[in-house]
Amino acid sequence: MTLQGSAGQHIARALRMRVGDELILFNGEGGEYRAEILALDKKTVTVQTGAHQDVETRSPLSIHLGIAMSRGERMDWVVQKATELGVSSLTPLASERTEVKLKGDRAARKLQHWRQIAISACEQCGRDVLPLIHPIENLSDWVKRNDDACKLVLHHRAISRAELASPTSVALLVGPEGGLSAAEITLAEDAGFESLALGPRVLRTETAPLAALAILQSRWGDMAF
Repeated sequence: MTLQGSAGQHIARALRMRVGDELILFNGEGGEYRAEILALDKKTVTVQTGAHQDVETRSPLSIHLGIAMSRGERMDWVVQKATELGVSSLTPLASERTEVKLKGDRAARKLQHWRQIAISACEQCGRDVLPLIHPIENLSDWVKRNDDACKLVLHHRAISRAELASPTSVALLVGPEGGLSAAEITLAEDAGFESLALGPRVLRTETAPLAALAILQSRWGDMAF
């Protein structure tokens, strides 16, 4: 088996592995394969793979993160860290206050960029199933079609709920830098979303989803201390 592109470069240049070294491979669909390096150069690595091993790294809690797109590298950061925190799927959203405007080829390139970030995050954290990074969608459409068991919309004006039923799936809605508008919050609530605040401090758009994901995974998923 030959590994090329970013995978081959990561092994040869970043990890500086050598012939005879062992590594673990995954195909993004679950489980892993132990392998041994037979040959390599700067861009290509040839390996001998062993049998498939059924290793489960997915959280029992399925989380679909709908997040309004943000400027600069904030969205990249969210995609990377949300992948590490076990999010099952992520949809970039266009909201009233979203300043990032992506259409056509620009949207397609950015989507591919985010998917590559998710792949790299899986390689780093040992996750063997890729999260689904969905195409960009309007917030109003996303909240209406979402059918997860538990639906939450984060905003600092909400009253934190003390108790929520134990779900198997959660839809989490987070706004952009300027926050969700009152109309968007009402739209989400009318679609069955529960308004939720994480505490007394106002969190940035790249901080709020990660804090919420960690809490959800600790409460109903596979994170503990």
